[in-house]
Amino acid sequence: MSTENEGTAVPPAPSAPPVPVDAPAAPAPAPAGPAPSDPQGTGYDTVAHGGAAAHQSAPGAHPGEHGAPGSAGPAPAGEWPPPPPPAVPAYASGGGGGSSWGASYQQPQPKPGGRRGGLVGGIIAAALIAGIVGGGVGYWAAERNDGSGTGSTTVSASNPADLKRDPGTVAGVAAKALPSTVTIEAEGNDGEGGTGTGFVYDKEGHILTNNHVVAEAVDGGKLSATFSNGKKYDAEVIGHAQGYDVAVIKLKNAPKNLQPLTLGDSDKVAVGDSTIAIGAPFGLSNTVTTGIISAKDRPVASSDGSGSSKASYMSALQTDASINPGNSGGPLLDGNGNVIGINSAIQSASSGGLGGSGQAGSIGLGFAIPINQAKTVAQELIRTGEPVYPVIGASVSLEEGTGGAKITEQGASGSAAVTPNGPAAKAGLKPGDVITKLDDTVIDSGPTLIGQIWTHKPGDTVKLTYTRDGKERTTDVTLGERKGDS
Repeated sequence: MSTENEGTAVPPAPSAPPVPVDAPAAPAPAPAGPAPSDPQGTGYDTVAHGGAAAHQSAPGAHPGEHGAPGSAGPAPAGEWPPPPPPAVPAYASGGGGGSSWGASYQQPQPKPGGRRGGLVGGIIAAALIAGIVGGGVGYWAAERNDGSGTGSTTVSASNPADLKRDPGTVAGVAAKALPSTVTIEAEGNDGEGGTGTGFVYDKEGHILTNNHVVAEAVDGGKLSATFSNGKKYDAEVIGHAQGYDVAVIKLKNAPKNLQPLTLGDSDKVAVGDSTIAIGAPFGLSNTVTTGIISAKDRPVASSDGSGSSKASYMSALQTDASINPGNSGGPLLDGNGNVIGINSAIQSASSGGLGGSGQAGSIGLGFAIPINQAKTVAQELIRTGEPVYPVIGASVSLEEGTGGAKITEQGASGSAAVTPNGPAAKAGLKPGDVITKLDDTVIDSGPTLIGQIWTHKPGDTVKLTYTRDGKERTTDVTLGERKGDS
């Protein structure tokens, strides 16, 4: 499981090619001597259109400009046949190679010689007649169509000013949520940092995000938040909880018109509900993606992969909405635009990312901290500046394949595995016991137990099912508390 530490003008279409000037129906024999120079048609600089470049020019590219008219030299007497007309220009029908507007049209010179000249004149006259007839038929057909009432098949769009998007649509939700979502840039004293996301929590300027988004800036680093309208504000860390992967920052000189996002109820979310994620994947701010709730109560232990990083634990909402590095800390919304989670982690098939950046990308397995839990943590961070964790007072193995959460024989740094007079000790738990259920939730490992315990508050009473010497037992445990990150 991995987390993500986050941070040409189009040329106008070329004008239509010049239409050749019709030759006279019966050209007169040319007088002796050099033929007069022929007017030369307007030329066009070649403009290639092909592939993706058909829609965007390279920097500095310009549409073809009209060339200056020129004069042809004297035509040699007695030349036959006359020079052929230029090839018909291609008209960018799409696909393969580039098409271009080419050489200018030049009218062929009349040639002396009775029969041949008459033949050419007859062909030209026939072409003119055919053109007139064809034009007449086309006009008649158009008149027939107009008279039939069918008219054009083109359908005009309604006036954009009249276009309204309902609040429940993705566009409606995004329009409301984007102004309250920020892109966060965090930089440590060593210049290291990253980009993530956050959202407005209250009108006092508090922003809710992930701990790993702002971790670099906790000890005297630089922190800023940029809104979708481009306005940027300096910020400071109010409190952070590494275990929950939740942090609260506050804008300096916060604007007075802040609009906090509405918090939903993550306990009432159902598998299959629509989701909308907003963030800055790979630094692309104000990105909106959609999906559904794929699963609930998914046990997730996440970290940034560094040796110094401690894991965070959550009983997460799983979504297939596209979440990538940079989405961390952003809101996961329901179909009504209410925040139901904080995007925090992804599962990736392999490393890599946009442009081979070396970061993992989305394969449709994203995980968010349920907002009910994040809200409780945020309130504590704003009130005291440090997190409070519910605990059972026992050390459990983080290894897989134990059939549950096994209480270790020894605690961290040689301490007792079961805290004397702690919650677990008072409930009769001992080293070697394997916890298999918390209330009605199956526990398959130590991280799953931790994630489930942290969905509660200190003082809550839970029922633990465990095995000892092959026998299943149950006991009630009143959760204790631990302040701060150990």
